[in-house]
Amino acid sequence: MNLSEANLSGMNLSGANLSRVSLVEANLEGANLEGANLKLTRLTRATLTGANLRGANLEGAVLVETILRGANLEGANLEGTFLMGATFEGANLEGATLQRAVGDYWTAWPEGFDPEAGGVV
Repeated sequence: MNLSEANLSGMNLSGANLSRVSLVEANLEGANLEGANLKLTRLTRATLTGANLRGANLEGAVLVETILRGANLEGANLEGTFLMGATFEGANLEGATLQRAVGDYWTAWPEGFDPEAGGVV
């Protein structure tokens, strides 16, 4: 399914199955995605500022240049995700799984977060 550039800001998508969906450049600002399945989803350049992704499954998702400022990713599965250039400033990554996630020099982490200790390569 292709939802690229869709405006889903503020929507309640908790528990939704969005696996393999293209959300490239989509606006999900303030959206509730708690417990959502976003496995292998493409979120390149999407905006998720202030979104609730608590307990969401983002395994293998592409979050290149994705904006996640102030997002709640507590307990989220980010295993094997692509995070190059993503912005996590002010985000809550407590209990998030980041093993084998790939970041780079431009990935902006929350203050005090150690990506290597979290499993990011």
